[in-house]
Amino acid sequence: MQDIFPNEVGQWQGRGAKIIDVREPAEYAGGHLPGAVNVPLAELTLIPEWSASPVVVVCASGGRSARAAALLEEAGHPEVANLLGGTYGWMGENRPVEFSDADDRP
Repeated sequence: MQDIFPNEVGQWQGRGAKIIDVREPAEYAGGHLPGAVNVPLAELTLIPEWSASPVVVVCASGGRSARAAALLEEAGHPEVANLLGGTYGWMGENRPVEFSDADDRP
């Protein structure tokens, strides 16, 4: 697992990384990284379509996402990053966010 800063997310996305937001649906609806997929930590499993691409895991401040990144790494995912500072850090740098309905989950 690698810890990354908000300015590094674009590099990971350029390599095809999926952004996984492990917060609860209501938190996710209140603002998330563009293109992020909401999979609450309690529901996180190694999803086969993720196995071929890097994954950046994000939460509110970095704690839950660090646990999620470790779980994915332990499950055998080859390339996992934890976003330091989480969504709060991302927003603190005035980076773009998307909003959605709490029931708007994949």
